[in-house]
Amino acid sequence: MYKRVLLKLSGEALAAGSGFGVDVEFLRDIAAEIAAIHALGVELSIVVGGGNFFRGVASQAADMDRVAADHMGMLATVINAIALQDAIEKQGIFCRVMSAIAMHQVAEPYIRRRAVRHLEKGRVLIFAAGTGNPYFSTDTAAALRAMEIKADVLLKATSVDGIYNADPKKDPDAIKFEEISYMDILKLGLRVMDTTAVSLCKDNALPMIIFSLREPGNIRRVILGEKIGSLVTA
Repeated sequence: MYKRVLLKLSGEALAAGSGFGVDVEFLRDIAAEIAAIHALGVELSIVVGGGNFFRGVASQAADMDRVAADHMGMLATVINAIALQDAIEKQGIFCRVMSAIAMHQVAEPYIRRRAVRHLEKGRVLIFAAGTGNPYFSTDTAAALRAMEIKADVLLKATSVDGIYNADPKKDPDAIKFEEISYMDILKLGLRVMDTTAVSLCKDNALPMIIFSLREPGNIRRVILGEKIGSLVTA
């Protein structure tokens, strides 16, 4: 079982198929699963995306200045973080949101030592606003935060059950990788995470597991060590 984990959740996942906004029932289900993980004594931190509201690299931002669009995307992640925090606290668990962009009325500023202390005290931690810098995705933020808090593993929950050599939704002959190295992901050009995040994980030997969020209980199974999804190693 992994002791300290960073979980990456996309904004699209929080929309639960509706494309925009936050699905309250899905949030409730995720929070219940997080509560079950917390009960195991796992130190859990989460990075949320903002694609269910706004993405700086999406077509909707095509005519915008990239820096302005990325800042809008960072603020979208804060909305998701607050919604997830509320759902988790309704499970009776202490939860803190830490933002890379200072907004003291709604979230704590990100301070690494304070983040680690929250985890040691048994609080669930949600990292919002990405890295606080434009041109960096929330995948990169997840890799960075995982290394800063010395997580045992980075878990990325997606809509597919692992890494394939082609899009399994379009190609029925796509082959799944049970294990793969970060270098092979870069060589094959697989769109698992952006290349900055992949390089960060590779250079710092951080293992990552890509798995499906669509099956209830999968987060707990992965943390307990079941062979689910695709394992990526340096």
